Amino acid sequence: MIRKKVLVTGGAGFVGSHLCERLLNDGHEVVCLDNYFTGQKQNIVHLLSNPFFELIRHDVTMPFFIEVDEIYNLACPASPIHYQYNAIKTMKTSVMGAINMLGLAKRIRATILQASTSEVYGDPHVHPQVESYWGHVNPIGERACYDEGKRAAETLFVNYNKQNNVKIKIIRIFNTYGPRMHPNDGRVVSNFIVQALKGNDITIYGDGSQTRSFQYVDDLVEGMIKMMGSREDFTGPVNIGNPGEFTILQLAEMVIRLTNSKSKIIRMPLPPDDPTQRRPDISLARKELDWEPKIPLEQGLIKTIEYFDSIIR
Repeated sequence: MIRKKVLVTGGAGFVGSHLCERLLNDGHEVVCLDNYFTGQKQNIVHLLSNPFFELIRHDVTMPFFIEVDEIYNLACPASPIHYQYNAIKTMKTSVMGAINMLGLAKRIRATILQASTSEVYGDPHVHPQVESYWGHVNPIGERACYDEGKRAAETLFVNYNKQNNVKIKIIRIFNTYGPRMHPNDGRVVSNFIVQALKGNDITIYGDGSQTRSFQYVDDLVEGMIKMMGSREDFTGPVNIGNPGEFTILQLAEMVIRLTNSKSKIIRMPLPPDDPTQRRPDISLARKELDWEPKIPLEQGLIKTIEYFDSIIR
């Protein structure tokens, strides 16, 4: 096996830390870049003793210079609470971060993967979502800093590829959960688990009939690795998500059962621009990457509940 040197931006985040761990386990050298806006050093502290792991505090909105073989660009807050906290910063991270990392990839001739998002589809009129669908996004809504930032980043990636022959890969990540999620990130899985473990009311927005697809983090990391290793002329975008579709109410009831919680379900008004349906069509990932998720929701939730139980009790 050839040991590659790999840069992971946002490497101290929830997904980034799992990716760093996997790359090290696969025998590569990893440089983790993070400014700790939402990433946490505790997510990667167990990797610091590995001689092939390097941690650098840096913000991708500023240029960065290094020699690597591959770049995974994950830097950007991904939960609504965090990306709406500083909407301008979120947009700058997506757009200027992409420009800086693409410029780096161009100079050093590295392959670069963009962690895009299912949010580029907005509140979709096509179900399930296929990569050819252009989306239905409110450009001035509460979520626009993230949705449009990621859409602009995809545009930049495609044009750096066409204009400058930069080797690119684009994946669109659907709802992902697992250990090392931030307990206060406002995402539905972490919200429900924390509320259930504390015995608090479980908050559902709307009537709970809106659907989501939930992917365990190990499945996502496997999809990222396979996409990076795919043939050079396959640039994506490709959906990486779990096509199993659950209502928010079903998720809440499953979490209550798995935690043996006495929590009651209460309903709150639906936030603006909240998608009513979200489910990936993964036919392209199956065909091009020979990838599909392996971990069912209940199995992944048990592992995630164990993690949250260990940090909040």
